[in-house]
Amino acid sequence: MMSLPFYQRSHQHYDLSYRNKDLRTTMSQYQQEKKRSAIYTHGSTAYSSRSSAAHRQESQASIQASASSYQQQASQASHLGSSQFSLDSHVSRKAASAYDYGYSHGLTDSSLLLEDYSSKLSPKTKRAKQSLLSGEEKENLPSDYMVPIFSGRQVHVSGITDTEEERIKEAAAYIAQRNLLTSEEGITASKQSTASKQSTVSKQSTVSKQATSTLQQEETFEKKSRKVAIREKAERLSLRKTLEETQAYHDKLNEDHLLHAPEFIIKPRSHTVWEKENVKLHCSVAGWPEPRVTWYKNQVPINVHANPGKYIIESRYGMHTLEINTCDFEDTAQYRASAMNVKGELSAYASVVVKRYKGEFDETRFHAGASTMPLSFAVTPYGYASKFEIHFDDKFDVSFGREGETMSLGCRVVITPEIKHFQPEVQWYRNGAPISPSKWVQTHWSGDRATLTFSHLNKEDEGLYTIRVRMGEYYEQYSAYVFVRDADAEIEGAPASPLDVVCLDANKDYIIISWKQPAVDGGSPILGYFIDKCEVGTDCWSQCNDTPVKFARFPVTGLIEGRSYIFRVRAVNKTGIGLPSRVSEPVAALDPAEKARLKSRPSAPWTGQIIVTEEEPTEGIIPGPPTNLSVTEATRSYVVLSWKPPGQRGHEGIMYFVEKCDAGTENWQRVNTELPVKSPRFALFDLAEGKSYRFRVRCSNSAGVGEPSEATEVTVVGDKLDIPKPPGKIIPSRNTDTSVVVSWEESKDAQELVGYYIESSIVGSGKWEPCNNNPVKGSRFTCHGLVTGQSYIFRVRAVNAAGLSEYSQDSEAIEVKAAIAAPSPPYDITCLESFRDSMVLGWKQPDKTGGAEITGYYVNYREVIGGVPGKWREANIKAVSDEAYKISNLKENMVYQFQVAAMNIAGLGAPSAVSESFKCEEWTIAVPGPPHSLKYSEVRKNSLVLQWKPPVHSGRTPVTGYFVDIKETNAKDDQWRGLNEAAIKNKYLKVQGLKEGVSYVFRVRAINQAGVGKPSDLAGPVVAETRPGTKEVVVNVDDDGVISLNFECDQMTPKSEFTWSKDYISTEDSPRLEVESKGNKTKLTFKDLGMDDLGIYSCDVTDTDGIASSYVIDEEELKRLLALSHEHKFPTVPAKSELAVEILEKGQVRFWMQAEKLSGNAKVNYIFNEKEIFDGPKYKMHIDRNTGIIEMFMEKLQDEDEGTYTFQIQDGKATGHSTLVLIGDVYKKLQKEAEFQRQEWIRKQGPHFAEYLSWEVTGECNVLLKCKVANIKKETHIIWYKDEREISVDEKHDFKDGICTLLITEFSKKDAGFYEVILKDDRGKDKSRLKLVDEAFNELMTEVCRKIALSATDLKIQSTAEGIRLYSFVTYYLDDLKVNWSHNGAGIKYTDRVKSGVTGEQIWLQINEPTPNDKGKYVMELFDGKTGHQKTVDLSGQAFDEAFAEFQRLKQAAIAEKNRARVLGGLPDVVTIQEGKALNLTCNVWGDPTPEVSWLKNEKSLASDDHCNLRFEAGKTAYFTISGVSTADSGKYGLVVKNKYGTETSDFTVSVFIPEEEARKVASESQKGNQKSK
Repeated sequence: MMSLPFYQRSHQHYDLSYRNKDLRTTMSQYQQEKKRSAIYTHGSTAYSSRSSAAHRQESQASIQASASSYQQQASQASHLGSSQFSLDSHVSRKAASAYDYGYSHGLTDSSLLLEDYSSKLSPKTKRAKQSLLSGEEKENLPSDYMVPIFSGRQVHVSGITDTEEERIKEAAAYIAQRNLLTSEEGITASKQSTASKQSTVSKQSTVSKQATSTLQQEETFEKKSRKVAIREKAERLSLRKTLEETQAYHDKLNEDHLLHAPEFIIKPRSHTVWEKENVKLHCSVAGWPEPRVTWYKNQVPINVHANPGKYIIESRYGMHTLEINTCDFEDTAQYRASAMNVKGELSAYASVVVKRYKGEFDETRFHAGASTMPLSFAVTPYGYASKFEIHFDDKFDVSFGREGETMSLGCRVVITPEIKHFQPEVQWYRNGAPISPSKWVQTHWSGDRATLTFSHLNKEDEGLYTIRVRMGEYYEQYSAYVFVRDADAEIEGAPASPLDVVCLDANKDYIIISWKQPAVDGGSPILGYFIDKCEVGTDCWSQCNDTPVKFARFPVTGLIEGRSYIFRVRAVNKTGIGLPSRVSEPVAALDPAEKARLKSRPSAPWTGQIIVTEEEPTEGIIPGPPTNLSVTEATRSYVVLSWKPPGQRGHEGIMYFVEKCDAGTENWQRVNTELPVKSPRFALFDLAEGKSYRFRVRCSNSAGVGEPSEATEVTVVGDKLDIPKPPGKIIPSRNTDTSVVVSWEESKDAQELVGYYIESSIVGSGKWEPCNNNPVKGSRFTCHGLVTGQSYIFRVRAVNAAGLSEYSQDSEAIEVKAAIAAPSPPYDITCLESFRDSMVLGWKQPDKTGGAEITGYYVNYREVIGGVPGKWREANIKAVSDEAYKISNLKENMVYQFQVAAMNIAGLGAPSAVSESFKCEEWTIAVPGPPHSLKYSEVRKNSLVLQWKPPVHSGRTPVTGYFVDIKETNAKDDQWRGLNEAAIKNKYLKVQGLKEGVSYVFRVRAINQAGVGKPSDLAGPVVAETRPGTKEVVVNVDDDGVISLNFECDQMTPKSEFTWSKDYISTEDSPRLEVESKGNKTKLTFKDLGMDDLGIYSCDVTDTDGIASSYVIDEEELKRLLALSHEHKFPTVPAKSELAVEILEKGQVRFWMQAEKLSGNAKVNYIFNEKEIFDGPKYKMHIDRNTGIIEMFMEKLQDEDEGTYTFQIQDGKATGHSTLVLIGDVYKKLQKEAEFQRQEWIRKQGPHFAEYLSWEVTGECNVLLKCKVANIKKETHIIWYKDEREISVDEKHDFKDGICTLLITEFSKKDAGFYEVILKDDRGKDKSRLKLVDEAFNELMTEVCRKIALSATDLKIQSTAEGIRLYSFVTYYLDDLKVNWSHNGAGIKYTDRVKSGVTGEQIWLQINEPTPNDKGKYVMELFDGKTGHQKTVDLSGQAFDEAFAEFQRLKQAAIAEKNRARVLGGLPDVVTIQEGKALNLTCNVWGDPTPEVSWLKNEKSLASDDHCNLRFEAGKTAYFTISGVSTADSGKYGLVVKNKYGTETSDFTVSVFIPEEEARKVASESQKGNQKSK
């Protein structure tokens, strides 16, 4: 088993790297192979030149070497003893000498067999070396291990390496030694060699001469074969000793030396071949473990299965071959052989150029599959082409794809003239960079069509794609954009995948990975990123960081030196983790210097020269301190240090220990205690964010640990790179019917800017969609894929490694439609002046310019003879830029017609309508001609500015002024009115007093001494309105007093410019003004504002729809601006709030004021009664320069503190002050308030009332007394009192919510009084009183009555026998609640017929014997003392009729009930009487009319007789008499009374008993009872 250094065993990643399954398997296979395989060489010359004797000797040596296998295995066991570890170094020197000798004489091609043996790390070093660890660290180490120190030099000694090349060298050394023993001269040389081993190891030249002598006598070896037996014996002894010495040296080696990075012994060479020929590329690679070789074509791995028979890849005996069969022009490429093992990766390159026949074309050698010809073929096989015309047909358009999909871009290429077999060069570009074929993208040329295919789209593929086709010296190109949308997230709401994962820095200890943040965060902010790594050649991904990192760079540690890795990144938000990014390119964990050294190693065969050196044990040098230590990168997650190795370090390799300490201390701690650093760079983690540190580094080697470097400056852990500021001024402009060009102002002071993300949203939708998924640089981007006719708004944000900026402000809405078109026709063609043979025409600019500036006009004319027009002729060949043109060479007195067409970059527009007919004749009129080129600007809702040019024909005298006329567009011609009574000399006029939304037209007339001339053509129509987004010129005075006029325009086009004018005359050459324009802003600065600068200053924006604004500077404005400029030159500190005072919680007094702004140099003087006071025990001062707040605190106000307080501020050249007077009553009131607050604070130290006692009326009309308490504890008690008598409370307060309550139900006058609640515990007590008498009681009762009134139900109607009742229910009734009833708006007068009252909770109005007059609206008003609350019911119509009918029914029922016949009383229910006795019963009967009386016995009529006398007297009394009862009289009797209102029966039972029978019955029942009890 392979042994490991202690610091590698202590870390899992090192342990796994040495002990993983793949490595163990590879090592074991290699060792087994070595034991059963031979060492092969591939040269042929040396092999063919050997004699048969040499072959026989080699075979004998092979037999001997095989026979010694058992002996070698035995020696391995014996070498485990410590005595074997002390072998002298002369053994290795002797072996090296033989190694040098054999290889220097060309013995590299023999086919000898030589066994090699696996080595094992020695548990102890050759000599005791100084440890790099402290005593405590040493105690934790295994007892028999020392820290390995790696030497920076390579010692070339026979038998110590496992590469194929060095095994060949070792075999050559063995042959050299054997040959020395086969001749007498050889024996002599061997003795000399033995002697040299005992004395010195430095005489290599002697051995070389002896070997030369041996080779010269090689022919004589065969003749001396009779001494074979003797020689074989000597040879065995020598060989055994050599193998034992070699194995002993193997055992002493550090196992790290067994691993070697790949090295090309023979690199593949480039080839140039003809088509249809075969070509082979060879290379030989050394390294351990044995490197794996992969062949690439143009960076794409070659797949032999994809092209059967095309490629043959072989690897035999260390020689790797790539054979390409039947080469064609597609095989012209760069080929790469990549060798890789656990120590790293190395590549070698070779080019293959496939040529075609340059003379007469051989059709048998040419095939149609050839794709391109090199550009060197400038001359075609059939001569020279004067010019090639290249056209693209069936072109690819703007394309949209999604991650993971496939896509093809292609177009057909048409080349004229077409030359057979002469193909163009086709090259694809992305964002201006050439595209090379890879596993992600492939190119194809079929002879007339070029195709670019994406096998797996990623967001990295988004960009502008260009195809360039070159033919000889001519080329054409075509471009279109490709957009790649995010793939659907596996978790809804998860962020999109990052992109462009690349390696920024790599060394042995870490690799810094960077990436770009995605545009889509899934709807919630991205919390950070996870980085995954995967070793090249495996498919096992592992996560590198436990917590997400926000910074888009991260150093990945825990890598195995020399191995190659690929990386990917995943974003995470609160919803989940998004999809991973595209994997990065492979990168090896090696120092840049090590990579350069590996790449710069010579690839030629071995030269045979070996230099053997060894450092003496006593020459160890402790390395000096590193230099140039600095913090190269610092984020909240990690800090990266970089330094230079020391100059003094000896010949050994060195390692580094990094130390840190908190800023301000000297408590240094070692960061990498268990894992020394091998590279002069290191990444530190687990630092506290926001904390300050210093760092230093020490070097170490076998001699010890050096002095520390100079410490770094104090470094604060945190992101040094700020998130960029949001971009500004988002300006969209039309492009096509599906795209919009968005421009913006780049983020200010942005560092390491990656680019910008643009988003769009349909106006009103509220949903934003990304326009690009790959950040774009610059300040302009074309957003494609929009819906024609929809209105969009846009926003932009910047991105760098620190993150994404805030969104910019939303742009103005823009409708998606085509941007540029030909202009509309000009109009209103007029004749400005006429001569004998020429005429001057004028016209108006087209209403629609087509979205681009008009570049000129073309004029046509034709003759009109007899009213018949002739043919049109061109008046000008070159376009004219003005809106007037003089047409010459006309015929005098001829009539002409004209038309004009406008042109812009989109082309020539339609011609205007044919003008009127004008006669070419000399004008002799005295008045001036019409002014022309009228235009209006600065259109607002009630004003505009009209400008014009003077007439071409001024008349006989100069023009002296102008008149301006106006009318509404639809008004008649007789409604023109003049705007100016007197002629104006200016050629402009600001028209005021317009009506908003009304359309107007204007005209201008010139005047001279002869009179007023013809009016101009009309200007307009124009609607008086202020357009959305209109901005005005703003005057500004800066801090230095400089006065300027500023204007900003958000509707500019790329061709727009600002033009300033004074009184509408350009100020371009004015020495008094300075104009500066940048982006969409312009500024006009006055150098020295004075009276000469009075006037109207206007700014026009070209290439827009008349955007302009002006500013008037008159004498009054001039004075204001000069005063403001003086104030800025000599500024004051503006106060946001004046000096004020307030009382704080503990009774402290705070004096404070706030300035608008304070700089870091601002100073404040505190003055009391004209004397300066300073910070001390009594006064505490504080200044917050960020907020401008100035404060002074006093613990207590005393009598001597009465007076005037002043704060004086000095901030640069600005000054300011604020004063507060505290004298008399003002001061006493403040002092009293401070003392009160102090006492309040003391009160609140114990249990206290946060809110004092108050009352509340509940929804049930009960009164709730409540208070809020604070600072209570478990032992705190609360006691309630009324009128100083304690109120017993059933429940104990738990203070759960800090509220204490006392509920009083059905509150009334008896509950009036003084209520008090006391809160107390061992810390103190507090009390709160509530007065509920007099006004306070009345106020409470009013509220109670209000609640009762609000609880009243709606009025309801109830019919009774007496009449109709109206009623309502309340929670409960109090006498304080006044009840008033009204009928049809009038109060009800209460009588015996109409009554009001309260029964329990019912409030009623009784109307007895209702009449139709009682119909109407009834209102019940409940008055609570302040407000009346009404309830209404309508007693009319159906409601009255139904109630009255019910009343009648109830009344009749009552009468019937009252007068019906009934038995009032007197009859018992049961009568028990003794036989023979007389029975007399009497009962009262009532009824109106007098009822009829009858009797029943056992439901049968009973008549009166002598035995049973039945009487009814006076209509009221009924008598029932039986003179002597008998048993026959027993039964059920009934008295029936009856009249017209009803009948009633009263029943009774008569029971007659005989005394003897009764006695027997009693006895019998008694006997039965006794039996039951038994």
